[in-house]
Formats: sequence, C-alpha cells, structure tokens
Amino acid sequence: MADIIQLLPDNIANQIAAGEVIQRPASAVKELLENAVDAGATNVQLIINDAGKALIQVVDNGKGMSETDARMAFERHATSKISNIEDLFRIKTMGFRGEALASIAAVAQVILKTKREEDETGIQLEIENSAVIRQEPVACPTGTSIAMKNLFFNVPARRNFLKSNPAELRHIVDEFIRVSMAFPEVFFSLTSNGQQVFCLEKGTLKQRITQILGSNYAAKLVAVQEETDYMNIYGFVGKPETAKKTRGDQYFFVNNRFIKSAYLNHAVMGAFNEMIAKDSFPMYALFIDLDPSQVDINVHPTKQEIKFEDEKIIYAFVQSAVKHAMAQFSITPTLDFELDAGIQQLDAVSKPFTEENKSGAVSSSLYKTFTQKNQAHFVESKSGLKHWKDLMGSGEAANTNNLVGKTSMPTAGETIGQQQPLYHATQGNRVPELLMQLHNSYLLATTANGYLLIQQQNAHERILYERFSAAIEGKPITAQRSLFPVTIQMAAADAVLLQELLPDLNQLGFQLEPFGNNTFVVQGSPADLATGNEKYAVEKILEQYKHFSTDLKFSKREKLLRTLAIQQAIKAGTSLGEKEMQQLLEDLFACKVPAVTANGKPVFIEYKKEELDKIFGR
Repeated sequence: MADIIQLLPDNIANQIAAGEVIQRPASAVKELLENAVDAGATNVQLIINDAGKALIQVVDNGKGMSETDARMAFERHATSKISNIEDLFRIKTMGFRGEALASIAAVAQVILKTKREEDETGIQLEIENSAVIRQEPVACPTGTSIAMKNLFFNVPARRNFLKSNPAELRHIVDEFIRVSMAFPEVFFSLTSNGQQVFCLEKGTLKQRITQILGSNYAAKLVAVQEETDYMNIYGFVGKPETAKKTRGDQYFFVNNRFIKSAYLNHAVMGAFNEMIAKDSFPMYALFIDLDPSQVDINVHPTKQEIKFEDEKIIYAFVQSAVKHAMAQFSITPTLDFELDAGIQQLDAVSKPFTEENKSGAVSSSLYKTFTQKNQAHFVESKSGLKHWKDLMGSGEAANTNNLVGKTSMPTAGETIGQQQPLYHATQGNRVPELLMQLHNSYLLATTANGYLLIQQQNAHERILYERFSAAIEGKPITAQRSLFPVTIQMAAADAVLLQELLPDLNQLGFQLEPFGNNTFVVQGSPADLATGNEKYAVEKILEQYKHFSTDLKFSKREKLLRTLAIQQAIKAGTSLGEKEMQQLLEDLFACKVPAVTANGKPVFIEYKKEELDKIFGR
C-alpha cells in the first residue's frame, strides 16, 4: 500500500499559516501599521479601498529596507527582531512573529516599494501566491510603501466569509485607533475610497485621545501617573459624567501594545465604584510599562491577550493609581436624589424657613408629640393631624394633590373614574379604565375583574418597537423636514457606524446625509422628535446600538429597532397627563404582543379580584 503522508507545497502551507495571522482586512492593517512604527516612521498613511478587500496600502517614512532584506521579509519565520529563544521574552517592538508579510503575500497580490536613506534608488517587488514575479529598481522616497490588492483572491471561500464593507471598515478603524493611540508622536492618516477618515497630527497623548474619541473629552479627562521600581502606569480616565452604556472607549496598553483584559478592566471598574451607575462604563486609555520578562504576550496569535507573571500586583496597582488620580482631582461620589418637579416648587423647598415659621412649628402639638419620649405612637390621637395644613400653608397643601394626579382614592363600591372606557381589548374581554399614575413610572388601570399595573417605559418600548418594525417592513415613518438643517460632527469610528445604518435610519424617519470629514447633515427627523434634540438623539442611538453589538443572535436591523425603541421611549420618572396616559394604554393594547418588551421585560402585571379577595380573606 502506497504512503499517504506528503509535504504540502510552500504556497499551500503559507495560505494555511496565513489563516492564523490574516483573518480579515483589519488583521493585515494591524500588522502593516505595527511594522511601520517598528521601522521608526514619524509619518504613517493608511489607504484602503472597498473596506480593504480591493486595496490596503501603508506608506511610511521609516528607515526602509535593502534589496536583500526586502526579499527576505516575505519568507516565513524571517524577522529582524529575534535571534535566540531568550529574545522571545524580551520583545519590546510590535510586529515580531516573522510571519505577517509571508502570510499577506500568500493571500493577496503585493507591491512593495522601499528605500534606505543611504541608497540612491529603491527596490520594487511584485509578489503573488508567495512568489516574486517582478523585481526592479525604482525611484521612491526613503521609507516603505506596501500595497496588498485583492485580499483572498486565491482563497475564495475565505473571501466569501467576510462581512459587509461597513462592518469590515469598522474593524479596520478599530485597529487603526489602537495603533495610533499608542504612538501620539507619530502622524497617522486613514483614507477610505478617496475620503479622509482620520488625520491625526503629532501631539500629546491627551491631544491624540481627543482627536480620536472626540473633542467633548477635552475638558473631561483625568490624568493617571504612578511610577514604581516594578512598573509604571500613565494615561487618562474620563470623569464620571462621561460614562456610557457601552464599553467601547476603553483602551489598555502594555509596553505600548493594545491588550484586552477583563481582569484589569475589573480593577478600573472597582476604582469607579459608587461614582457611576452599575450598568455604565468609564472611558480610559491606560498604559502600563514593565519589564517584558514579567509578561507573556505569546498566549494568543493576535497578541491581544497576555499573561502577567504576578497579575495580583498589576490589578492592585492599576486600581490604586486610578483611585489616586480621581481623589487628586477631587472627584468623589455624590448623592443624587430624584425629586418630583412639583415638590421642587413647593414653598417649603424654595423659600427660607423664617424664625416666625420656626416658632409656629415648635409650639404645635405635632412637634411636641414627636419631641416627648415614648409618644410617637400617640401622634394621631394627641396632635390632631387634621390641622396639619396650618403648618404648610393652604397653597402647599393644595399642590400635594397633584403629586399622584388625583385628589383622593375612590371608596369601595365607587366607579373608578367617570370617563368612558379607554379601549376594548381585542385580546380578551378586559375593559380597563385609567385610575392614576404612580411614582411617575407606573399606570394603574382597572379591568372588569381586577386591575393592571403597567410600567410606562416598558409599555412605550413595546409600542415603538412594533411601530419601527412596521416602518422597516414598508411603512416608513413620516419625517418632518428641518427649516434649519442641523450639522453634527461625529468621532471617526461613530461616523463609519452611522454610515452603515443610514438606509434603515431613513426608513425610520431620520433624514441624514454625509457631509464629509465625519460630518452629517440632519435634513429631517421623526415627526415626534423634539426640534433641537437631533444631535443628542443620534449620539444616543449609536451608543445603545453598540451596546447590542456583542450579541451575535441579533441582525443589524434588529439591533437598530431595539435601540430606537429603548432610546425614544418615555423614561420612568416622567409625569404624564391624562390624555397621554390614555393614548399610551390604547396604543399598547393595539400591539400584537402587548405583554412584554422586545427584550422580554414584562410590560404589565394583572391582579384579579378573586385573588385580591383571597389575600384579604373575603
């Protein structure tokens, strides 16, 4: 029987190896940008077409390569950074595997131009299927330009698994941001299909952060700076008010290499304990410098997951450094009391407590009852609470009736409310009548055999979700044209995401048009969106959308529908008028699925009269 094991041809072996390093266009972008930085470049330009599928080109002004080095760079396991096994544990440069260019050459058509400062002419190589098909001298500036065209042209199955252009572009932007943030002393630019997305001038780390994440962070960054013999940490964290519902603006770097670490993220979250809401995430860009021998960066092919020799020390150091920075800038937790707007206007709150008021209060029987020992349980019988209005003043007493929307609760046997039934439910024979709003968050409505307790925000989310679903399916929401179109400036990463969502947003009433340089013009907005809130609404839509982005079971469109429903629903704590409550209830029970939100939260709880009778023994 013939032998069946054989060596793979080099080009096939390279294509298989390329799968580890180059999973998508963004993978190649990362490797090429890191190589440019390692070459000492101070100016790095990234040019892409068709989200990197047609072209990825990086042009740098680094030290360039000799003719021999240019040929060797595309051989597997060829590197200038490792000469023995010990070097593997002292790596301080970025790309070092010795496989990146070989992998790129295995799955794309590559054109390399490079020149050293001491050479009169440069060298140009054209490579396809890992083989050099042309080599010739060329006139070019000092540095390197490497262009890879038609990614996965010879591996069509891999190309078919790539996502849409906007999705792949977002991955590219992520990698670009991670490298450019680590090197603020280097100029970086990103051009996509001839349009400039980023132009990052050289500057300080703070300037680079605001260039990338947006100028709104300029006055809201707190510097972190701690040094010890074991390790140093520096960078910035956002003030508590910049915390978002998504963890997108969070960056950790170890020896200038971007990493992902749930462990270190937990340390930072602990430092923000009680300063931000439990479901919010602070912004941070933190850099840890320590001896390379104390960290293993080879635990993952992309080198984004690393292992520390003593991670508990790192954890404690990161947390204490952030806490110290926050304390230094006098940022401490504050108590946040949510008071009803009606209460805020009462005389007892808005007017000073005069000596006359004080003497009147002290002389009252109510005051005396509470200040005498063991008398609290006699309050009602001894102090005559029917005269409590005298302490408050008639105006204040009258205002308290508005806190629940009704002057009194009905007695047993009364008809609850005198208005006509709000709706006749098509799902059953319940015919509720509106009773009241509780805590500006719940609606209480009776039915023929009990009552419903409805959470107003969840109810509105369900209504909006079904309305938006219908709009996407072919019944576009009416948009009102703006008399004075609003221009909104987005962070570059958000601009890319917004561009991807434009077609669906248009169906949902948002008339947005790209205006170049990460700017969009709002020509119209949904008719029920308050004028002047367009920019805020768009920003919040993107933030909430990114919150859903890690959930793979949702399509892009489904994420957007749920995002808009959550963002535009009336929030708990909002006072509603009688007509608004009636409309909300009617719209809710016109829904196909009124009982739950799209995310599965209950909208209402039904209490039946017989169950209540049992509770009270009747």
